[in-house]
Amino acid sequence: MLRQFRLFASFILLAVLTVMAPLPVAAQEGGTLSLSTPYPSLVIGVGETLTIDVDIHSTVSQVVALDVANVPDGWTIEFRGGGRTIRSVYVDADSTANIKARVEPPEDVQAGTYTFQVVARSGNEEATLPVELVVREKAPAQLTLSTDFPTIRGTSDTTFRYSVTLKNEGDEEITANLVADAPADFLVTFKSAGKDITSLPIAPGSSKRLDVSVEPIADPPAGSYQVMIYAQGGDVEASLPLVAEVVGRPNLDVTTPDGRLSGDVYLGRENTINLVVRNQGSAPAIGVQVSASAPAGWTVTMDPEQIDEIAAGDEVNVTATVKPAEKAVAGDYIITFRASPTEGATDSTEYRVTVRASTLWGLVGVALIAVAIGVVALAVTRFGRR
Repeated sequence: MLRQFRLFASFILLAVLTVMAPLPVAAQEGGTLSLSTPYPSLVIGVGETLTIDVDIHSTVSQVVALDVANVPDGWTIEFRGGGRTIRSVYVDADSTANIKARVEPPEDVQAGTYTFQVVARSGNEEATLPVELVVREKAPAQLTLSTDFPTIRGTSDTTFRYSVTLKNEGDEEITANLVADAPADFLVTFKSAGKDITSLPIAPGSSKRLDVSVEPIADPPAGSYQVMIYAQGGDVEASLPLVAEVVGRPNLDVTTPDGRLSGDVYLGRENTINLVVRNQGSAPAIGVQVSASAPAGWTVTMDPEQIDEIAAGDEVNVTATVKPAEKAVAGDYIITFRASPTEGATDSTEYRVTVRASTLWGLVGVALIAVAIGVVALAVTRFGRR
């Protein structure tokens, strides 16, 4: 019996606590009407106007009059619906109507906390919704540019790419114009979301990622080049120095002393071709291998076969010894000479050779003919008298 009484008492206490539980602060009900807003307390800047969403719920179909109470001095509040200023709204039974309350503080408003109430009336029923606005001084307009890697190294044909963050530190949207100050041999472009841009809007307190490309348009010598980028909006400006470090690289050229890339070779003997390997780059060429590709059966030797170093702007003489194949016929052939550094690009040159019969065998032939003629003449002289 005592146990049943305790259970009954617990049930009564739970029911009483449920009835006495407080209602949501954002909405105050009055009979068939209730008001609510997603954000009953807002922070705005000095000189800023705002619009507040207000939901009006009714359990019956009725016309609801709209009003405000305890409005701070100098403040203007009006209700908007359907693109017009309104003073009442019709609400269907068990439905919700949404209206906008446009709030405009006075121009000389001071920073502080202000409150007012939105009031909805229908007949003898009334519902109120308290709203709190905190006015603060606006943060001054400010733009910042930053990057994690301001210095990038590459060769003279590298496109230097930087990931840059542009941030609006102020309380107002800014349209930032993007400009760059770069050396004459470089072209700077800005991209956002994969598109080339020269300006972009940036909301207060937000950041945008920029892809900045610095491309050499000539062949700049090795060195460190600074590129200044700027974001300008209104009276504010942000700047960021970027550095492109151009490292030197060798640039080999295989040719001959006089620039001619053709010549004669003779069968049955070794022929000499003089070559020059030049370094036209901006860094030394290290460990240069000199080689040749010739027709089948030919032999080509290079002297030297390896060059330890060719300084930038310097050159080295190389001698190629060429011996045609024994069965080569007279005509034109191609020999390809190559110079390959340890680091850098290989250069190759095609040299056209014309194979000719050896002059030694020609002289031998002439001598044999002369001997034969002499023998015939002697025979005729001796035997012709008989």
